[in-house]
Amino acid sequence: MMRFINPKTDYAFKKIFGSTGSKDILISFLNALIYEGDPTIEDLEIINPNLPPQLQGLKDTYLDVRARLIDGTIVIIEMQVLNVQSFGKRVLFNAAKTYAFQLQSGEGYRMLKPVIALTITDFEMFAGRDRLISRFVYREKSEGWDYPDNDVELVFVELPKFTKELDRLETIADKWIYFIKYARSLTAIPENMDDIPELHQAFEIANLADLSPSELEDLERREMFIYDQQGALNLKLEQGIEQGLKRGRQAEKRNIARNLLARLSNEAIAEVTELSLQEIEDLRQEIT
Repeated sequence: MMRFINPKTDYAFKKIFGSTGSKDILISFLNALIYEGDPTIEDLEIINPNLPPQLQGLKDTYLDVRARLIDGTIVIIEMQVLNVQSFGKRVLFNAAKTYAFQLQSGEGYRMLKPVIALTITDFEMFAGRDRLISRFVYREKSEGWDYPDNDVELVFVELPKFTKELDRLETIADKWIYFIKYARSLTAIPENMDDIPELHQAFEIANLADLSPSELEDLERREMFIYDQQGALNLKLEQGIEQGLKRGRQAEKRNIARNLLARLSNEAIAEVTELSLQEIEDLRQEIT
């Protein structure tokens, strides 16, 4: 029986897709998710994922994986588990910063190369939309034609929207997304995924048996942190919903009381609505 690290953690994601020996894995992964399985990317260079600020006061940028394709296009990849505040703005900031900071002093704008920001989320980024993979570029708002230099593209993969079972996987994109979402719960490499050499290699890297004790300890600590943060967010959401329901119920009681003011006494309205006599008297004062 095999056990695999969780590709959704930043440590595991970087180890699988951003290590020195991960070039073929990353090529297959990007071709699947960005180019619908076409072998568009033939070669790439995995580069330092950190973008230090080049201007005083500007934030550092810490990405999961960053690569330069042979045509100069830069692809930045981020795996995000928690739906933190202003995350969409952060994605846009990282893409814009990556695009702008390509230039060295004295270089002209013609030297700028396209940037593709691929973001995989373990939450719904676009609620109410069914698309699993969404792509955004600059377009004219009224007629929809592309901006002439459409050099920044945002690509999102929302894992909760992927619902295919193992025996229903069809495309290589399906298999890569299944790997990211479910590898942690698998006990062997599935037969219908083992025919892709890059996926087999990814499973081999994710094999817990090949990790040192210190790596295992670090991984467990990171996973526990994520679970704690998810629990805290869920608790806040539940508390917010409960508080909202309470406010809604209270508002409904006050509306009913207002409609009864002209017909019933304060005591009768209190019995119907469970509001206090003082609250009902305050409502009477509001309308006088």
